[in-house]
Amino acid sequence: MHRLETSVPPSVQSARFAFDADGFLLDPGLWSEALARTLAAEAGMGPLTAAHWRVIEFIRGKYLRLGSLVNLRQVCRGTDLSRDEVKALFGSCLTIWRIAGLPNPGEEAKTYLH
Repeated sequence: MHRLETSVPPSVQSARFAFDADGFLLDPGLWSEALARTLAAEAGMGPLTAAHWRVIEFIRGKYLRLGSLVNLRQVCRGTDLSRDEVKALFGSCLTIWRIAGLPNPGEEAKTYLH
């Protein structure tokens, strides 16, 4: 289990976040926008823009409502962004999933998210 302990914003400093070996948050209920900004920074991304938040909120909303993986086509339709725009924002769907604070989707699903 990996614990996020570096460069945590003041709003989340008092909390400890448990991650699995692949960097996925174990309890999605502990996710916050501040944690997302920290995870994005640790992934080497710049500040999260409105487009980033649109994607993150779409994926979190779908997952929390349906409990299932969202494919890239659904993300593009739901956010009015092209596949290339989404990939330019995050690099990979796995990165989006991690920053959105969602649990490990499993080995098979990760091959589709890569």
